[in-house]
Amino acid sequence: MTYDVQTIRAHFPALDGGAAHFDGPGGSQVPDVVGEAVASTLCAAIANRGVVTAAERRASAVVAEARQAVADLLAADPAGVVFGRSMTQLTYDFSRTLAQKWGPGDEVVVTRLDHDANIRPWVQAAAAAGAAVRWADFDPATGELAPIGGLLSERTRLVAVTAASNLLGTRPDIPAIAAEVHEAGALLYVDGVHLTPHAAVDVTALGADFYACSPYKFLGPHLGVVAAAPALLETLHPDKLLPSANVVPERFELGTLPYELLAGTTAAIDFLAGLVPGTGSRRSRLLASMAGLEGHENALLARLGAGLASLPGVTRYGAPERHRTPTELFSVAGVSSQAVYEHLGAQGVNAPAGSFYAIECSRHLGLGDTGAVRAGIAPYTTEDDVDRLLAGIESLPRG
Repeated sequence: MTYDVQTIRAHFPALDGGAAHFDGPGGSQVPDVVGEAVASTLCAAIANRGVVTAAERRASAVVAEARQAVADLLAADPAGVVFGRSMTQLTYDFSRTLAQKWGPGDEVVVTRLDHDANIRPWVQAAAAAGAAVRWADFDPATGELAPIGGLLSERTRLVAVTAASNLLGTRPDIPAIAAEVHEAGALLYVDGVHLTPHAAVDVTALGADFYACSPYKFLGPHLGVVAAAPALLETLHPDKLLPSANVVPERFELGTLPYELLAGTTAAIDFLAGLVPGTGSRRSRLLASMAGLEGHENALLARLGAGLASLPGVTRYGAPERHRTPTELFSVAGVSSQAVYEHLGAQGVNAPAGSFYAIECSRHLGLGDTGAVRAGIAPYTTEDDVDRLLAGIESLPRG
């Protein structure tokens, strides 16, 4: 079956406003079925999880269904799926917990390619434990991460790396990195926030000990997820309230879970599984749909890239010809990126400017803290959207 973008767009009420949305890397638009799942869960009789009343059983079912849905999306074990307010919050929680076992002489590795949510928690946790931080750089000309093998030693405790740069779209070779990290006896924490909306994910094949992502980047509600092997989670003991559950994964989930957002996450994953109509298990349908989505997005990325390359004064960052997520970072000579953003916004084209919390990446590119314009392609993006963006850039007033 082919990827039918118009049928898919019909499920997104936000698109009725007429804007061309290239702001998906910061948070995607949401299909109707997700909103309906959130609303129906909020309006249903629900309580703290349990087995006695119907309200308790409903809450328990919502949580179990969401863990299974995320497990199907990531090829993970549902018993190792941890939910939290955001990827940032969860990464801070895990950094503090893991750092309980660190001390002087230990080392952690972070990269300048990453979003700060996969840098600062580890830097700060290392500082509190007296451990050292080693930095992996990337080539500003290509956006490609430098080899990290030389940074590893018997003192390395953890490596934190992105599966895809939220600023450039660069996709490091995570399985190769994982092999080196595990050979050194360390753990690998992978930020999959920007990869998960665009490609099929298998956490075991990637070699990630921890894989973090955010449902609101893949058509769902605002929430964070970390997936890990239950046996690994059993070795970790986070701070928690005395009466709260000590079983895995609940011991990592502080307070009552947002049941309505979990229901919305399940609905979003089911929607992703139906991007390309098919039959079979949810995992098999997700694989087919994500393959169809990649084909759709890569075709639009090629159209966008060719158009940007043809426009005078446009500088593109990273290595647009290499395998990456459908993301373009660019600037226009003689026009501030904020002015480009505002000009496009006035024409109903949402392509924001900034460093997007990838501040180390932006600085390493020579863009400082202000960054550049980022255009991200999403499941609902069309050729017309791309052409509107290009026309908007072409119509920029130049000094």
